[in-house]
Amino acid sequence: MPHPPLSRRLALGAGLGLLATLAGCGTLNRPPAIAGDETAAALPAVNALRKSRGLPALSLDPVAARAAAHQAKRMASNGKMSHLIGFGDDFGKRMKAHDVKLPAAENIAAGQANTADAVTAWINSPKHLANILGNYRGLGVAVAHDPSSGNRPYWAMVLSN
Repeated sequence: MPHPPLSRRLALGAGLGLLATLAGCGTLNRPPAIAGDETAAALPAVNALRKSRGLPALSLDPVAARAAAHQAKRMASNGKMSHLIGFGDDFGKRMKAHDVKLPAAENIAAGQANTADAVTAWINSPKHLANILGNYRGLGVAVAHDPSSGNRPYWAMVLSN
């Protein structure tokens, strides 16, 4: 049986070597941080709740997801859950900087193990629930982890128009 050309064998070997190297990286133990992953996980519960209240469904908003990811990362890097991190502590400026159409709202949380737990926490909080049931069309949800605190998760939800 003929062997593949040397260049193909070298490329295959290099690719396998890279995979073996990456397999030893600790970051591969986490789910991929793709904008919208958490949003896609949150949308069914959020939209079921909105439907039960006679409200229209929200759609995945990649712009809101990026704004949520930025806020989650800022909270994780500061080890602090707060709306007042970055852009001069002004929500409107932060949303405009990410091209989120106003009016918009933001829910944050920390410590929940997964998207479902974060959404449940927001639904069980009257102020956060009011945001979820507000007059919005788009949704973005993100999580970031603080490695200095045992990878504590920080969550952000941005509701947009």
